Amino acid sequence: MATIDKTQQDAEKLTAALAAVKFVKDGDVVGLGTGSTTTFAIKELGKRVKEGLQITAAASSIRTEELAKSFGIQILDLGSLSTIDVSIDGADEFTETLDLIKGGGGALFREKIIASLSKNAIIITDASKKVKKLGAFTVPIEVIPLAYQYVFDQVTELSGRGQLRSVAHKPFITDNGNLIIDADFGLIDHPAKLASDLNQINGLLAHGLFINLTSKVIMSEGTDIIVFE
Repeated sequence: MATIDKTQQDAEKLTAALAAVKFVKDGDVVGLGTGSTTTFAIKELGKRVKEGLQITAAASSIRTEELAKSFGIQILDLGSLSTIDVSIDGADEFTETLDLIKGGGGALFREKIIASLSKNAIIITDASKKVKKLGAFTVPIEVIPLAYQYVFDQVTELSGRGQLRSVAHKPFITDNGNLIIDADFGLIDHPAKLASDLNQINGLLAHGLFINLTSKVIMSEGTDIIVFE
């Protein structure tokens, strides 16, 4: 596997973020994702707010909420919103058909709610995230703790190899108080079918397959911007 130049990768993330922020207008309710790529967009939005841009925002994680507030962005309660004008988030993988794997940062449930509410759901990435077929990155699955073993077994039934996500030898706990199973299904031939099968599992709160939830992907490759929509 080729080594990824982090400096170049960060430069591409910034370029994509700057392109996405241009879609935000005065009065918009903005959905803010979680992760290193989205951080660039939040910082740029903060600069624009300081210059007079009037927006409110909904955050996909406690970390994002705190970051946005530190840049003077007013945060709304996600649960109170019926619609979001534009959302900006990253992805762990995406295809040209706008299927995604998300959730590497553990915020997939709230990210999925934001995407579902968004009139214009924009994904920003560097070039390393584009794949021909999803599945090199594991599919994160947020699971209610009391249903952990059941969900784990059902993932196995679907030919997935699950592993409990941990940090410092302790289970990773989401902002919602749940666990995450990182499931390896290999390269996924039919992501919509797998997403549907996962949706049928009781106790599974959300999974990281984002199907038909994205308006456009803005990808930076070097200094070039490529838009998939």
